[in-house]
Amino acid sequence: MAVRDLEDARDRDLVRRLRRGDEEAFAHLFRRYGPVAKALATKVIRQSFMAEEIVQEAFLALWKDPTAYREDRGTVRAWLLSAVHHRAVDRVRREEAQRRRADAMESQWPTAEDPGEAVVEQVDLAAQRTRVRTALREIPQEQRQILELMYFQGKTQSAISEELGLPLGTVKSRTLLGMRRLRGMLMERTS
Repeated sequence: MAVRDLEDARDRDLVRRLRRGDEEAFAHLFRRYGPVAKALATKVIRQSFMAEEIVQEAFLALWKDPTAYREDRGTVRAWLLSAVHHRAVDRVRREEAQRRRADAMESQWPTAEDPGEAVVEQVDLAAQRTRVRTALREIPQEQRQILELMYFQGKTQSAISEELGLPLGTVKSRTLLGMRRLRGMLMERTS
């Protein structure tokens, strides 16, 4: 009989003794396979404390129901390590799913802003509006009219063309010229 076969026979005997409530048989199995089971769980889950929990869960399941191991399905070692591996993979999947749910929930709720920043933004926004309106008053009337209809009333260039009775090309060129002038004026005033 080969060494491996002898070890498998001893392990099966330990499980049979465990079925009769032999605590020493359980302790022997734990001493024998606990370290390799923890190494496997750590390799999968990468966190030592969680790996220990997984190994404890697997061995606790063996203690509670030693009849779950069936000799015709393989060695005790393979069965135990398979149980540990499955638990570790399940834990990783659960952790990832929880992380995804938390990220999804976090993205639904706006982050709390610093009230000071909000006030500064409002003041800056008001100042920008004043600069834009001042510059807008200084561009030619025909360009100002189109920009006001577009940006303050939300009209499209086609709607403005119809409303003012102007060709669409004229509306587009006045929009472009007006925007260029506005940008130039605003850049001069901020530099």
